[in-house]
Amino acid sequence: MTWLESIILAIVEGITEFLPISSTGHMIITSAIMGIKNDPFTKVFEVAIQFGAILSVVVLYFKRFFKNFDFYFKLFVAFIPTAIVGLLLKKHIDALLENVWVVATTLLLGGIVLLFIDKWFEKNETEGTEEVSYRTGFLIGCFQCLAMVPGVSRSAATIIGGLTQKLTRKAAAEFSFFLAVPTMFAATVKSLYDEKDLILESTDKIPLLLLGNIVAFIVAMIAIKFFITILTKYGFKAFGYYRIALGALLLILLLMHVDLAVM
Repeated sequence: MTWLESIILAIVEGITEFLPISSTGHMIITSAIMGIKNDPFTKVFEVAIQFGAILSVVVLYFKRFFKNFDFYFKLFVAFIPTAIVGLLLKKHIDALLENVWVVATTLLLGGIVLLFIDKWFEKNETEGTEEVSYRTGFLIGCFQCLAMVPGVSRSAATIIGGLTQKLTRKAAAEFSFFLAVPTMFAATVKSLYDEKDLILESTDKIPLLLLGNIVAFIVAMIAIKFFITILTKYGFKAFGYYRIALGALLLILLLMHVDLAVM
């Protein structure tokens, strides 16, 4: 992986992590297009730079993270389903991460769902709540498990989970951001621990990880502010159309036997 490739991947991560368009799917597609080898370091890099993205949430919502302990308990309860499912199905999840067909299909189907979300939960904006209970947090965590399938989007799954519990779009999106912190932190730590020998043997590549995290942090801060503004004013449709267009394009290329697999 070159310096330029690491910057491009970090920009993609920062832009897509908190938008309902699947950061994992976009990272897989970007790596494939650039021809980056799907080696152990690339896998670690793509997970580890999420740490920079989650730091942006902590910085932007600094006061919320130090408001009261109840906030942390709710995040812990919401994180439990993902932790359990992630540990039990890790091997299957890793296998899916290498399948562009899965990404293309889930992007397309998820986009279709997003076209109707605003209509389905229209009353939430006038009759909904911004208060997240323990039950709501746990159910949102269950929805987050769906995002282990590449292309589904952790952001989309958790926001929709929040909407089903009558949260407003803004409240659902913000809790999705908050839940990303323990989820992505745990994923980063586990990835680094699993590949600790690789990291120790590749100290020359540590600067790439640091650069990736810095770039992801800066870009994610901008993306979060952009997303909240767009979501509050216009809803999900634009993201739905984007997902459908990208998913359809990928399926067409795959059906034409264009090689999108990372070599």
